Amino acid sequence: MPIFNSNKELIGVTQLVNKVQRGDFPEYDPNTWPASPERFKASFNGNDEEFMKVFNVQAGVALENAKLFAKVKQEQQMQKDILRSLSDGVISTDKHGKIIAANERAYALLGVGESLLEGRSVYELINIEKANFTRWFDNSLEGNDEKSRKQYYPDQTLRSTDGEQHSINISINTMSEGDEGEGVHGALVVMEDISQEKRLKSTMYRYMTQELAEQLLAGGDAKMGGDRKEVSVLFSDIRSYTTITESLAAEDVVMMLNEYFETMVEAVFNYKGTLDKYIGDAIMAVFGSPLPIPDHAWMAVQTAIDMRHRLKEFNIKRIEHLKPQNQKELDMATIRIGIGINSDTVISGNIGSTRRMEFTAIGDGVNLGSRLEGASKQYGTDAIISETTYKFCRDRIWVRELDCIQVKGKNQPVGIYELIGLKSDPLSPIETQIIEHYHAGREHYLARKFSKAVAEFAEVLELDHQNKAANIHITRCQHFLLNPPEDSWDGVWRMTEK
Repeated sequence: MPIFNSNKELIGVTQLVNKVQRGDFPEYDPNTWPASPERFKASFNGNDEEFMKVFNVQAGVALENAKLFAKVKQEQQMQKDILRSLSDGVISTDKHGKIIAANERAYALLGVGESLLEGRSVYELINIEKANFTRWFDNSLEGNDEKSRKQYYPDQTLRSTDGEQHSINISINTMSEGDEGEGVHGALVVMEDISQEKRLKSTMYRYMTQELAEQLLAGGDAKMGGDRKEVSVLFSDIRSYTTITESLAAEDVVMMLNEYFETMVEAVFNYKGTLDKYIGDAIMAVFGSPLPIPDHAWMAVQTAIDMRHRLKEFNIKRIEHLKPQNQKELDMATIRIGIGINSDTVISGNIGSTRRMEFTAIGDGVNLGSRLEGASKQYGTDAIISETTYKFCRDRIWVRELDCIQVKGKNQPVGIYELIGLKSDPLSPIETQIIEHYHAGREHYLARKFSKAVAEFAEVLELDHQNKAANIHITRCQHFLLNPPEDSWDGVWRMTEK
């Protein structure tokens, strides 16, 4: 016979195998098997069927109740697990203020040790200095509108039963009875810890990933002063920023920068970088500080490639939103950036006063990274890395050796490279030819064979008419053909601008 639930859905079956006759019968004799004993030689009838229908209705109710009970138990366990995982202290009460449940963080904030909170009065346990928690709680329970039933009191001081003080944000939300919310079933009290440790974490999360901040605090490295560390420094800057913003309203500039910074800093965090600072429309990121990263240069390079991809997506959305009507408007809507990366030993750490935490890096290596970002515009590329960075990850990236330069304020020249892409992404035939001709031109240039160098750089321009690095070298070669360099000439280009 079928068993149905309240929705008339089949959820089970009962089976009657046999029926016992009335009367007295002899004991079962195994020797007569497989013949049926006389006492079971009876047929089912309509009464049996009606009885089983009634029985199965009750069985359906029992099965549904069992499933409902299991579901309730599962949801209760889920709620307990959720409460236990929360970093804020959470207490649920009935409408009289008696505690029904509390998570581990609430126990810690209230300082009750292992004493059970369930059944105790929330009025007695929550002591807010210079405030009347009892009035807050009662107002929340007695409130008739949505606003009064959701109360929030920021930056309060909680004095726990063991005498300790905690800075908290406290919220009280009533729990309604039924779907219509006509009555009050109880309340939920949430205590957000904003003590010094949490304030410090909150500040650090702005500059680095949560994982890195937790690791740093756990290791006790969030101290004053700086140490010498081997890091990679990345600078990025928006090209023609002033020109772009001149045509925008102030609120549009803020919105654009917020969206731009959000996606670019996400790229930094994805590769274990630390946001050092914003400098106007520029970003400075450090890889390998405050905690060391063995492959800091590789992380910085991958960040630059990710920034390039993110900028492309950013511009697509921006153009879809602005809908430029001509080429000039399209150029104004399109954001372009320059990136410079250098790897070096710098002084890095929490540098500043005891009242202000500022992780940063200083030194010539940092300055060079900034200069390379500026040089990227001069050479017509969006990303330049130093030879130091290149040596760390030369087997994993495609580059073009642009030049050997000496920046202002530095005595030693440095080789610079255009970052083309990762070797996991193959080059196109044209990109390969450009690199080959450019490198051949550089060899002739350094060997003082300026006519041959011009020919190679001209081949680059045939493939890429806008190649500024090739144009720069052609201009230099033409100058040296008319004014041959001195015997001491070493091929280094000395930059006079920052």
